[in-house]
Amino acid sequence: PTQQIAKKVALDLYRTKKEHGKIIVVAGPVVVHSGASDLLARLIKLGFVDGILAGNALAVHDIENSLLGTSLGMHVDDGTLAVRGHRNHMTIVNEVFKAGSIKSMVDKNILKSGIMYECISNSTPFVLCGSIRDDGPIPDVITDIVEAQKKYKLLLRGANLVIMLSTMLHSIAVGNMLPASVKVIAVDINQSVVTKLLDRGTTQAIGVVTDIGSFLPIVMRNLEELGSIK
Repeated sequence: PTQQIAKKVALDLYRTKKEHGKIIVVAGPVVVHSGASDLLARLIKLGFVDGILAGNALAVHDIENSLLGTSLGMHVDDGTLAVRGHRNHMTIVNEVFKAGSIKSMVDKNILKSGIMYECISNSTPFVLCGSIRDDGPIPDVITDIVEAQKKYKLLLRGANLVIMLSTMLHSIAVGNMLPASVKVIAVDINQSVVTKLLDRGTTQAIGVVTDIGSFLPIVMRNLEELGSIK
């Protein structure tokens, strides 16, 4: 029952913020590719997100979408492929390097919307952890895995609610860093991702098997009915 679960997730978000709790979002690039990045950006703007944990791909996809309207060369608004769109991903990586950092892109008025823009504009902390398969990676990505893990743990300290959105690697990693007392909601279209998260010890996780692009709009609608915090 996706509608009912989305309503409960919205209620969890609302109550946690009402009680001045800490909410961390672990997000994968699918959030952008499925067309849900505007909703996550809005959650950050409204004050429902106290930190973002992700990898290089989320940031690059998000900035590509904000600057070029595409995600891996696909127009997010209608699903069509852009002409020579396969180059967009690397174009964005180079643009970030040219600016120096994501914050510099915002300061220079190059980046004007999206998840990373809202993080910078609202002083919402984020940690981007590197991987051997990254394109770039962009300057903000921590390529030392041990150092990235320390930063993840630091941001997770005191968390009351962790929402994992379509990223198996980062979800399982974060799950292993959390005490059992922290409420965890994992959303992924692949059932095995949710199963793996539970199998690897995050037994308190509530798994939601659905498309994040369809799920987040319902959560947002329910939040609007409850009223925003900030």
